[in-house]
Amino acid sequence: MTTLTPILSENWDRADSYTLEGYRATGGYQALRKALDTEPDALVDLVKQAGLRGRGGAGFPTGMKWGFLPADNPKPRYLVVNADESEPGTCKDVPLMLANPHVLLEGIAIAAYAIRSHQAFIYVRGEVLHVVRRLRQAVAEAYEAGIFGNDVLGSGFDLEVVVHAGAGAYICGEETALLDSLEGYRGQPRLKPPFPAVAGLYASPTVVNNVESIASVPGIVANGAEWFTAMGTEKSAGFGFFSLSGHVANPGQYEAPLGITLRELLDMAGGMRPGHELKFWTPGGSSTPIFTDEHLDTPLDFESVGQAGSMLGTRALQLFDETTCVVRAVGRWIAFYAHESCGKCTPCREGNFWMVQVLDRLERGEGTEADIDKLLDICDNLLGRSFCALGDGAASPVMSSIKYFRQEYVDHYEKGGCPFDHTRSTLWGDRATTTGGNQ
Repeated sequence: MTTLTPILSENWDRADSYTLEGYRATGGYQALRKALDTEPDALVDLVKQAGLRGRGGAGFPTGMKWGFLPADNPKPRYLVVNADESEPGTCKDVPLMLANPHVLLEGIAIAAYAIRSHQAFIYVRGEVLHVVRRLRQAVAEAYEAGIFGNDVLGSGFDLEVVVHAGAGAYICGEETALLDSLEGYRGQPRLKPPFPAVAGLYASPTVVNNVESIASVPGIVANGAEWFTAMGTEKSAGFGFFSLSGHVANPGQYEAPLGITLRELLDMAGGMRPGHELKFWTPGGSSTPIFTDEHLDTPLDFESVGQAGSMLGTRALQLFDETTCVVRAVGRWIAFYAHESCGKCTPCREGNFWMVQVLDRLERGEGTEADIDKLLDICDNLLGRSFCALGDGAASPVMSSIKYFRQEYVDHYEKGGCPFDHTRSTLWGDRATTTGGNQ
C-alpha cells in the first residue's frame, strides 16, 4: 500500500506556515544557502539526475529545459513561474501558494541562480486576489531579509522578483501566450520554434516552469537526487499533489509518490460518497481523456496513464458517480473551452463553438445519430490541428466519453432528452433524496 508523502504540504497545519519566520523555523532557505555555494551547472545536473519532470501538465524534464538555454546568447535570461492555474478541476498550486509561498520563492532563487538569471516573474491568475496578496507579502519579506535584491544572502548574486497578476484568460496558461501577456500584449500562443529557451520573454532566453515544479527544487537540493528518485517510478520520479474533487467522501490535496493508483487514493479519501459508485473520472483535469472504474488500478505516472489512453496532466482527479450525465458534464467542459479559446486558429475557434451547439442539441433530446459522428468529425479536425494544446484538450473528453459511453449519447435522442435527474448529482440534491426531502 502506497502511503502519502507530505513534503511540500508538511507544515500546512502551522498557523504561521505562510510567513518567513514560520518557513525558516522548519528549515526554510537552508537549501538556498547550500545552492549558492554550488556551481550553477552542477545544480542543473542535480535536477537532471533527480528526474524532476514538469508538474504543470506536459511532464517535460525540468533539468533538461534549464539546460536548453544557449550559452552564447548575450541577452539577459529570465525565469517565469506559471501560476495561472485555471483548468476545471485543477486546484493544487493555489493552496500551495497560500499555505507555503516561501517554498516557491526559495525554489525561484535556486532556479534563477542555476540558470544564471537575475530577473524572475511569477505570473498568477488575477482572480485569485488572495493569492496575489499572499505572494506579494512573501516577496516583500524576502526582500527585507536579503533573500531577493542585490547580493542575495551575501553571495554576490543579484535577483529581482516580480509578482504579475494576469487578466484571467485560460489561454495564458500556455507558456508562450503567458509571455505575450507578460509583455503587455493580448495573450495568444506563439508559433514554435523558436522556443522560449531561445527567444522567450522580450525575445531573450527564458525558462517557464510550473509552481509545483519550482517548489520541488529546494527539497532536491537539500536532500539529494537519490532522495527524490527513491519515490515514484523509474521514469516518473518523486511526489506530487493529487487533487481529488467531485463525488468523493473527503475531497482535497493528497501528496503522494507518482505511481499511486486511484484505488489507493480513494481508500485514503474515504471512498465515493456513501451509497454511490464511481462512473468516470479525469486523471489530469478536464483536458485529458476520461477514465472509468476499469482504470482504478492504473498507476498514476506519466507512462502508465499514457499507455492506458490518457494523460497525467496536473493530477486533477475529478470523480463522478452513477448519478452524473456524462453528456452534460462534457458539454459544460466544452462550453468552458469555447469561451476561453483565444480565437487565433480556426479549428479551435470554430470547432469548440460547434461542439457546444451539438452537445446542447443532444442534451435537449433533439439530436440524431449523425450528431455523434459530427462530434467525432469535429474532434478529428481539432486534434493535432489547432495552434496550441487547447484544441487537443477540448477534443479529449468528447472522444473518450463517446468511446466509453456512446449508448448514453444515443439515449439522449432516443428518449427525447437527458435521462438523468440532475439534482441527484449534486451533493444537496442527493442528501434531500436520502433524507426523504423534496427534489
